[in-house]
Amino acid sequence: MTERKLTHSTFELEREYKAPVAKVFQAFADPAIKAKWFDGPEPWRPIESALDFREGGHEINEGQFGEGGPVSRFDGTYHEIVENLRIVYSYEMRVDGARLSVSLTSIVLTPTDAGTRLTLTEQGVYFDDLEDPELRIEGMREALEMIAPVVE
Repeated sequence: MTERKLTHSTFELEREYKAPVAKVFQAFADPAIKAKWFDGPEPWRPIESALDFREGGHEINEGQFGEGGPVSRFDGTYHEIVENLRIVYSYEMRVDGARLSVSLTSIVLTPTDAGTRLTLTEQGVYFDDLEDPELRIEGMREALEMIAPVVE
């Protein structure tokens, strides 16, 4: 029998934006704006995308890395949304149907003199060494960077 393993990881990232809180919040709430920064990197191409941004709502972001490449799927549920203040959601990541992880994420938006401070905290459980938590941290850091040109 193959050994089964769970790896737990918690991390926090902060990013400052030169934009008001309401504009940063909309980068998560508005499907057209979110698509500008949340889609995968080249050569990733979308297969299915849906955003129902409300408490109890769901988000799907599925795509393929190049022709014949692996298919990744983000499947999330929003648990709490306080406009212009915080977003709490959980999500599952899969690649080619295999569950890599399940995570709980909170995003807190704080006004600053220069704009907005975003604080993201994520607690994840990773299955059977299918993904390295350090890769998730780097991926989330890159995603937060991609918001800047959309809101600033």
